[in-house]
Amino acid sequence: MGADLPDYYFRVRENGAAVFRVDTENRQRRIEMDQIAVINIKNGEVKPQGDRVLSEVDISQIEAWMAQRMALLAQRDIDDIHRAVDYLNITTQWVQSKASDEQLIGITDDLLLAMHDLRSLLVRKKADRLMSGQDAAE
Repeated sequence: MGADLPDYYFRVRENGAAVFRVDTENRQRRIEMDQIAVINIKNGEVKPQGDRVLSEVDISQIEAWMAQRMALLAQRDIDDIHRAVDYLNITTQWVQSKASDEQLIGITDDLLLAMHDLRSLLVRKKADRLMSGQDAAE
């Protein structure tokens, strides 16, 4: 069982993770997890646990995990945006085909304000890109 387990375990937290070194090479053959650090993914801070000094291997593993985690979170952000586009399309279809007047009264102003805010920001960002010549591919 020990050969199948990684040397490190990262317990994901809201802004990062708690880092544990996994040990199966002990007398009882039990899995022991020794917390060695806490990571803040937003600012890149790594705090060793207690008076511990992290080894180069520890730091290397932590940095590799942080890079993978940031890539995963970035991909999730893009997936969320694609889902938002789908929701907008589904909402449009609902408004056209199913929504009652009472339902529309309850959501129209909120939707219009949110869409106006989004549209204004998208137009401004696109104009900035066009002015700097970065939007040539579109």
